[in-house]
Amino acid sequence: MNDMTHTASGDNGLKKPSARYAGRLRRNRLGLSLSMFAMAVGLAALFWILGVLLYKGLDAISWSMFVESTPAPGSAGGLANAMWGSLLLVGVSALVSTPVGILAGIYLSEYGASSRFGSVTRFVTDIMLSAPSIVIGLFVYALVVAPMGYFSGWAGSIALALIALPVVVRTTENMLRLVPAPLREAATALGAPKWRVSVSVVLRASSSGVVTGILLAIARVSGETAPLLFTALSNQFMSSDMSQPIASLPVVIYQFAMSPYEDWVSLAWGGALMVTFTVLLINIVARVLFRDKSKG
Repeated sequence: MNDMTHTASGDNGLKKPSARYAGRLRRNRLGLSLSMFAMAVGLAALFWILGVLLYKGLDAISWSMFVESTPAPGSAGGLANAMWGSLLLVGVSALVSTPVGILAGIYLSEYGASSRFGSVTRFVTDIMLSAPSIVIGLFVYALVVAPMGYFSGWAGSIALALIALPVVVRTTENMLRLVPAPLREAATALGAPKWRVSVSVVLRASSSGVVTGILLAIARVSGETAPLLFTALSNQFMSSDMSQPIASLPVVIYQFAMSPYEDWVSLAWGGALMVTFTVLLINIVARVLFRDKSKG
């Protein structure tokens, strides 16, 4: 019997798997078993983290946490100023990184796919993706904070925008490249200019993926602590002045978790729970709103 055949006939007339086919079957089962084991370990770690957050963070969730500012040691208080500060910092950074990142992604996909400038831009973007966030914080500190002579919310937003920007650029470029070429050709054949094809046809066709990339960037910067320590620092009071130090949830969580005061540690667990489930909620809402309607 030829080695390429999957079965061989036995003495009783029944077909039995050949040695090569049986070996492939064993390797396939081993690979699937290892994959399932790795997935189980990852899910166990995830549910363990979420379980600990729920166990320790739910006790700190109260109405006062949402309406009161960070307290002095031994007194009651909440995280309202830190929540507001995080909202301002992340919001400003998203307003900066989103349009710039989308335009850069459109250029890399539609105009500079094979150009030298596009290759250099792509290389620099990949470096920024892998750069530690503390390096970004030090860069903004040297570029903005040191010359100005004081910490500020604007400096913090610039640092977060630099972290979110490469995520938006690479995600936008990858999503645009998935759009079939005949769609571009059909729009061009109708007389649409290239910029119109890129914006009204290609970008619209990949809008769900681009929005997902934006949300991934927001999720990435929502929990950053090191860049804000060098730029926005913190503030114990409610403030909307972005030209002054401003509080943020990650920094307050870091400060309170390292403190010897039980009430501060409890607030830190509550803040960590809020950050985690806010990011989770954003991803769930994005998947529900931008799911493929054609699949039901």
